[in-house]
Amino acid sequence: MTSEQNTRYFSRRELESMRFRHLGRDVLISRTTRIYEPEYVAIADHSIVDDFCVLSGNLQIGRNVHIAHGCRVTAGREGVLMDDFSGLAFGVTIFAQSDDYTGEALTNPTVPMPYRKIARASVELDRHVIIGAGSVVFPGVIFGEGSSVGACSMVTKSTDACAVYVGAPAKKVRERSRRMLQLENEYLRQAGGDAPVPAASVALQAA
Repeated sequence: MTSEQNTRYFSRRELESMRFRHLGRDVLISRTTRIYEPEYVAIADHSIVDDFCVLSGNLQIGRNVHIAHGCRVTAGREGVLMDDFSGLAFGVTIFAQSDDYTGEALTNPTVPMPYRKIARASVELDRHVIIGAGSVVFPGVIFGEGSSVGACSMVTKSTDACAVYVGAPAKKVRERSRRMLQLENEYLRQAGGDAPVPAASVALQAA
């Protein structure tokens, strides 16, 4: 690491002491990020978690994944999967669980569970998914490979592969180029040919 990286990011030894479920090569995690129960977190090679993020629950991160400043990922027991080359821009929030806002139950953790009703469902970002700054993702959303979401969107439903979504709630506005798949192959060849391992299998290998 450079001198700046040495002060900004945890060292390899510090990361290993946290006992992640899986820890790949060349992983950078900011010292200002908070990770609750890292033993439930798997993170593959060449991935970065930047400043002031909060990560919790069953989180599986593939290779070459970037989580930008100020993101919050609440994976819960259902889990959040971020596959290879996916990313979150500044201030994205992902929920795999949420209180009921209809008024049919009480809300917030000060109330005993029998009085609450919590929606729980896994969230999955397939390869090359990118979510724009300030967006919010609800439980149960599955992002198709290569789909993208514009800034400040609210994603309540699953997305098609290689499509662009914007708005609150997010709606499909056009198709997205598939050239990133070609560029991925070129990058991997130049990087030495180490093939990507799907994030879902990282946790299986580590279990």
